Amino acid sequence: MEFQSCVKIVTEWDIVAARQLGRNVSKELGFGTVDQARITTAISELARNIYLYTDKGQICIEKIFERGKSGLLIIAKDQGPGIADIRKVMEDGYTTSGGLGAGLPGVKRLVDQFDINSVVDEGTEIRAVKWLR
Repeated sequence: MEFQSCVKIVTEWDIVAARQLGRNVSKELGFGTVDQARITTAISELARNIYLYTDKGQICIEKIFERGKSGLLIIAKDQGPGIADIRKVMEDGYTTSGGLGAGLPGVKRLVDQFDINSVVDEGTEIRAVKWLR
């Protein structure tokens, strides 16, 4: 781990701060504008979920280097209610907030690697990686 920075998600403004952090770090790594937009959109969705569904959480951004590749790791971690049925929330169109239901499946499509781990009554951690091409 060379670099990690986190934004606590408490207010809607924290979503904006997390997006900006992701954009800045992705730009530093050399991502083009299209991938910067994908990264900030993924961060926005993850941060929004923390804001809507939990009392306490954070978005962390980390530069990663593996086998000669550079990338960006997004970690969304909360101490919320957890997700009882991960398969259900990963279905396109599933929503509990009345939104479009793009949510987590949309995030998964925007990144190269996506992993979700959740324990009911303890919280959720999502790790998403976008590799520099």
